[in-house]
Amino acid sequence: MSDILGERDAAVPKDLTRVAEPSRESQLPKRFYDVASVEPGEGGFLIQLDGRSVKTPGRATLAFSSPDIAQRVADEWQAQSERIDPLTMPMTRLANTALDGVASDMQAVKEDIVRYAGTDMLCYRADRPDGLVNRQNALWDPLIDWAQAGLGVRLALAQGVVHVAQPQASIAAFNVHLGAIDDPLALAALHVATSITGSAVIAMALYKGESDLPTAWEAAHVDEDWNIAEWGEDEEAKQRRAARHVDMEAAAFVLGQSA
Repeated sequence: MSDILGERDAAVPKDLTRVAEPSRESQLPKRFYDVASVEPGEGGFLIQLDGRSVKTPGRATLAFSSPDIAQRVADEWQAQSERIDPLTMPMTRLANTALDGVASDMQAVKEDIVRYAGTDMLCYRADRPDGLVNRQNALWDPLIDWAQAGLGVRLALAQGVVHVAQPQASIAAFNVHLGAIDDPLALAALHVATSITGSAVIAMALYKGESDLPTAWEAAHVDEDWNIAEWGEDEEAKQRRAARHVDMEAAAFVLGQSA
């Protein structure tokens, strides 16, 4: 119910004896630099803030072999306003993950991607309605065909959600392609793309240059887009999808530079 004097001010806590919690923005670190730049140095292209190299939370120097990736990261730092907001810095977050986490145990990350390959979203097809079936076939069949011709990975298909075991030879073939990746940043990007799409094949197609971001995104959201067209989309789901797209775009950019 509204207060007698009008609608309740959302900034005023309902329990007036409790001090309002500080906003998220007020807890972010203040910007402490004027210029973010890319400079060549030991380990590749470094991100510098007023001439001082940026380090990850784990104290690794933020350095990249690709000048284009480095520039994207520097642009994120330069775009910050009064406070530094990591949620607006997907490339920086991806790099931090790669250097502080993935680099120390790349095999574990590869094994997780292989698990996705064993239950790849592209293998589980709807049996109705016809419009959805046709849409899945149109967007997913070319990827399945490419996986067999380009990767040597033949995948078994099923209708519904009942698990279908994939041939061990196919999983082994997929593992060979993963094994060739020795760059922690590329592997981190591949893992992000895999987890967002639910498909190791879609992620690998991005890495190999077989797919671009719009095509990969569309293929990954066939079912979701169908449901939105039928029932609409609520605002919270829309915001979650937008956040996923930001991270997916960063991963796709790295993969495009890494192949």
